[in-house]
Amino acid sequence: MPQDSIDRIREALTRLPTCNRAELTAEWLRLYRTKPPARLGRNLLMAAIAYRLQEQVLGGLQPELRRQLRAIAGRTRDGGKPALAAPRLKPGTKLLRDWQRQTHEVLVSDQGFVWQQARYRSLSQIARAITGTRWSGPVFFGLKPRTTTARATPS
Repeated sequence: MPQDSIDRIREALTRLPTCNRAELTAEWLRLYRTKPPARLGRNLLMAAIAYRLQEQVLGGLQPELRRQLRAIAGRTRDGGKPALAAPRLKPGTKLLRDWQRQTHEVLVSDQGFVWQQARYRSLSQIARAITGTRWSGPVFFGLKPRTTTARATPS
């Protein structure tokens, strides 16, 4: 990355807070080639301009992430709730779960998970070992909300 590009971004970002609304609108027009939304507040206008300036030099979002964000926006726009992904767990993280008056501790490792000194590839395997029944591991350990689905009843 050329130092002059970084210096230009730094200078432009430093200048943004001193710009008035007309100057910010002109910069938005230059970067986005359209007028900014009328109700967009000054701080959000500056943040969007700052993002675009950095995006032009440093690069934007990866195509897969763009696709995921568009899908989430589409579901939200259609009145649905966006599906929340389980958080990514870093090695060294400890997960605790109380089950039938016993606390179970799971350690996240590079290769999966460790519970009771045994390695597992998934949290679901551990949840099954603890409960004796099939469970979603992320749901069992509270990383994802439990969804309620209607089950078919025999007629």
